[in-house]
This record gives sequence, C-alpha cells and structure tokens, in this order.
Amino acid sequence: MKELLHIEDVEKYYGNKNNLTKAIDRISFIIDQGEFTAIMGASGSGKTTLLNLLATVDTVTSGHIWYGRDDITKMNEDQMADFRKNNLGFVFQDYNLLDTLTLKENIALAMSLTKKGKREIDQQTKDIMERLDIWSIRNKFPYQVSGGQKQRCACARALINHPKIVFADEPTGALDSKSSRMLLETFSYMNSELNATILMVTHDAFSASYCSRILFLKDGQIFHELRRGPGTRKEFLNEILDVLSLTGGDGYAD
Repeated sequence: MKELLHIEDVEKYYGNKNNLTKAIDRISFIIDQGEFTAIMGASGSGKTTLLNLLATVDTVTSGHIWYGRDDITKMNEDQMADFRKNNLGFVFQDYNLLDTLTLKENIALAMSLTKKGKREIDQQTKDIMERLDIWSIRNKFPYQVSGGQKQRCACARALINHPKIVFADEPTGALDSKSSRMLLETFSYMNSELNATILMVTHDAFSASYCSRILFLKDGQIFHELRRGPGTRKEFLNEILDVLSLTGGDGYAD
C-alpha cells in the first residue's frame, strides 16, 4: 500500500510554563492509502486532540506530520487553509449542514470554491448522492430528514472533492442504533468501493469494529494497536472490548 500520512514524534502541550498539560506524548505512526482506521481511548486520552492536529485544526508543539512530501507543521495559516480545502474531508457528530440549503445544495456548496463549472458540479453531486442512496431526497432541507440521512449527506459532502483522507469525529454520536449501523455501512462502502481513506475517532467499540485497524490511546500515547484479521466483525468487536477494558474505556456508546 502507498503511504499517505506519516506522523513522527508529535507532541502537543497546553497551558503555560507553570501549568503545562501534555495532551499528546511523542506519537508516531503511518496511515496507508485506502485504510479505514479508528482512534480509540477513554475521555482525556488525547484522541480528539490528535485528530485536530492531523486535520490542520490545531498545531503541534513539536514533531512532524507529512502528507506525502507536504509537512503541514511547516505551513502558515493560509497554507494550511488551502491544504485543508484541497485535501481533507470532514464528517462531524453534529452534521454541520446549512438548514437554509437543500441537501443537494449543501453538497454542491463544497465544490463552489473550486473552479469547476455548474454542469460538472451538478453531475458530480448527482453521482455521489446516488452512490450514497440520498438522491431521492435531494430537494429536502436538513430539518426535513432523519439524522442518518443528514450524516449520509455529510459523507457525500466530505467525498465530493475527492480528498486524500476523510476525518470523522464521533460520527455516530447523535444517531440511534439503526442509523448508526447504516452510517457505518456507508463508511465501509466509501472505503471498499470508493477507495476512501478514513480516520475515525470513536469511543464506541461497535463503530470501531467496522474498521480494519485501531489505534488505542492512553495518556497521550499509543497504548496498543489492533488489525482486523480474517475473522468475523463480532470476533473483532470482542478483541476491541478486551483492549478497552485495559485502557479505562467501556467501549459502548453513551
């Protein structure tokens, strides 16, 4: 597999000299193109901080984060904003959709900052909405559809510009169990059929069991790593729960 993301000796501190908190403690790992990876850990383990660093939302105290030959730790704010726009996709727990726009318009809006024409934007929007089975509700507004449909719209928006990687921060957090399962199956489809590289932060073992690889964080460090073998997803789920019992996370959605 081709290396997509390389994290080397990353540290993140918060506070001042007299009251310093180390959120990330010399973390190093590699994400390959096409991987579906979860970051897990108890509250305060550093998983959201790590996601924010990789997603250019926050900056490192020390260390390097390479996307290919691009070291984002060397970029200024404008360069990072351009990099984020051109290379990264996001799916958030609270959807981040605009209620004044239809689902189709919300997705197309993500392409409006590119130099593509209206016909191309319309065609690509239709293609991705059909692939994620939401074309039939394209003219509805976010407040008219279910949470699961909103999240699939958010997935379509994240994919529309063909990002190098999609970041998902607790994406099932606001969904019921049926919608959660549908969303996770959507992620699996995005990964296996659309070749999307996905990095998901979750505290939920069921969600993580859909991934091919899991990094467990504890006190800002990688405590353990699991890769899914040839067994069933249920067997992988049990492996995850065994590791979480050692990290202080219960592994079940709140």
